[in-house]
Amino acid sequence: MDRVSSFDEPLLKLLGGATAKVMAEHLDLHTVGDLLHHYPRRYEERGKLTALADLPLDEHVTVLAQVADARILMFNNGRGKRLEVTLTDGSGRLQLVFFGHGVHKPHKELLPGRQAMFAGKVSVFNRKMQLAHPTYQLLDASDADEATEAVDAFPGRLLPIYPACKQLDSWRIAKAVDAVLPSAQDAVDPLPASLREGRGFTPLPEALLKVHRPQTKADVEDAKARLKWDEAFVLQVALARRRYADTQLPAVARRPVADGLLDAFDAKLPFTLTEGQEKVSKEIFDDLATEHPMHRLLQGEVGSGKTMVALRAMLTVVDAGGQAAMLAPTEVLAQQHHRSITEMMGELAEGGMLGGSDRGTKVVLLTGSMGMAARRQALLDLVTGEAGIVIGTHALIEDKVQFHDLGLVVVDEQHRFGVEQRDALRSKGKQPPHLLVMTATPIPRTVAMTVFGDLETSVLDQLPAGRSPIASHVVPAKDKPHFLARAWERVREEVENGHQAYVVCPRIGDDAEEAEGKKGKAAKKASAKASEEDPEKRPPLAVLEIADELRKGALAGLSVEVLHGRMHPDEKDDVMRRFAAGDVDVLVATTVIEVGVNVPNATVMVVMDADRFGVSQLHQLRGRVGRGSAPGLCLLVSEAHEASPARARLSAVAATLDGFELSRIDLEQRREGDVLGQAQSGVRSSLRMLTVIDDEEVIAAAREEAVAIVAADPELEHLPELRTVLAALLDKDREEYLDKG
Repeated sequence: MDRVSSFDEPLLKLLGGATAKVMAEHLDLHTVGDLLHHYPRRYEERGKLTALADLPLDEHVTVLAQVADARILMFNNGRGKRLEVTLTDGSGRLQLVFFGHGVHKPHKELLPGRQAMFAGKVSVFNRKMQLAHPTYQLLDASDADEATEAVDAFPGRLLPIYPACKQLDSWRIAKAVDAVLPSAQDAVDPLPASLREGRGFTPLPEALLKVHRPQTKADVEDAKARLKWDEAFVLQVALARRRYADTQLPAVARRPVADGLLDAFDAKLPFTLTEGQEKVSKEIFDDLATEHPMHRLLQGEVGSGKTMVALRAMLTVVDAGGQAAMLAPTEVLAQQHHRSITEMMGELAEGGMLGGSDRGTKVVLLTGSMGMAARRQALLDLVTGEAGIVIGTHALIEDKVQFHDLGLVVVDEQHRFGVEQRDALRSKGKQPPHLLVMTATPIPRTVAMTVFGDLETSVLDQLPAGRSPIASHVVPAKDKPHFLARAWERVREEVENGHQAYVVCPRIGDDAEEAEGKKGKAAKKASAKASEEDPEKRPPLAVLEIADELRKGALAGLSVEVLHGRMHPDEKDDVMRRFAAGDVDVLVATTVIEVGVNVPNATVMVVMDADRFGVSQLHQLRGRVGRGSAPGLCLLVSEAHEASPARARLSAVAATLDGFELSRIDLEQRREGDVLGQAQSGVRSSLRMLTVIDDEEVIAAAREEAVAIVAADPELEHLPELRTVLAALLDKDREEYLDKG
């Protein structure tokens, strides 16, 4: 069998139909290679083989003994049960105990007379020695050789515990791994020999052997160090090759023009740009001036002035004879961007119109819900080049939309767009347009290097002058209801002082099945199930219900309006316009206001059921207040118990305004499954050993090596093994995972 194919061997051939079927359906393991990369999540220590007469207290031991008797006892008025098993080995007796759901399997298997090996930690209960929930291996009394072998192999070892499922226990997975472990010898090693030797890594076959069947803890560490490196390195090579391929694409250089739109715009700015904005603008202008497409990620704290930086880049492209498109994830946001950009530009956004500047250009909006006449005019302005800037939703990507000369695409909130949309927009230019991706979710450095590894990164971490601090407090509604009453008083005080407020709820309400997006549906389903199991867990609070309560109660007499995703786009736009104009005191909304909504007069935000939102999402929401000269206030209302992780999360949000610090906390709590796995792209993450939050140094070092290797040998002609492993990683799903980030 050749070196690659043994890893590609279907598990069906080696393990039998039933096991292979469960592995495929429940663990997504299909080939020998898949199973060899299904690493143990932890290891149990087994002590030395010890006679029952010599058991040491508080130590891990292994005993070889026979079941004398086993009985189930009820406790807690029959609600709980435990299994007690008495063992004997001729030298003494020992009690085993199993609780709860853990009693069923041993009750069936540990029958009087059965002989087995048992491993666990010795404790004392009611002055008797016992092992609680030991691991065990039954011995076949009829097969003396097997029993001898097991007695030799079982004690003193580290027992691998595999990620398992209800249909397949860890020990059965371990047995299956034993069957495929000889194939580890055929592992294709992706690391170039010089790198492997230079860093003193264990050869890959040995690392696989050590991770599955370690003799010592040092074996485990050794294997992990090697396997983490492989994952980081292969991923970084894939990203480095993508970046290299991008530098080979042609693009039209767009250089700033003296006395053009940009200069006219800068001249009328009522403030000076921050140092950060100047620095990031220079990075972008340098990229735009090259003859291959810019691919840059612009990370910026909420309110750090990303839109200003993006707009100046768009004006530069228009000055250089091209067009710029800004893609927003929702209609509300596209309309908001259009409004704020036309306001910032003033008469410069009215090119060719009466009262417009002769240096100006047309700024058009294109969304799916526009009327036919307006849409036709917008499309015409794009194809003739009359409109230098277009702002829209994914409606911009449709086939009908043609540009005169698309030079720059700005994507707002990248994670909401997949690779298909990005490519569709790219194909609208005569040559690939430059690409600027903006995100207001601060991303820790390693995640940026992993998720957005094909983009160069710019960071805006200063807030513009005139931005006010935001005070954040947790309001424990259940423990201290008077705190919630005080929260509504604070809202009233702000309104009386001429300001406005947001109230955010997780759900729309009206018991309509259609919750906002798939997430809403899932959340609703989960909360309904939870409330059946535990009456304490009610469905999340809803916009329509809270707005109604506030109008009748705590905020009676104030103008209270709602905003959510099920409203007609014109209706949404009307509410946002009136809120922006100051005609609405309190806006009760879902997270549609999370990004991009800019109303400087809004000073207070109350987030209901705040524990139902993620850390980054709360930080985003909070960024909607304190955008003017008056200080902002964010009140996080929660019924979560004081000692719960949910409350700890809210306290972390209240304690810092540093988005990067919060994104780190968020990541530590969610782990990166959410960041790199299904939440992002619908395919399983290729990272099994590497954790992007803990392995910062590994990722940074792997990136450095990958960049050097790709620069020297872009096609990896001299590294066939690396090419083979890369091809396996970058099958269609993985390509998509990398692209979507």
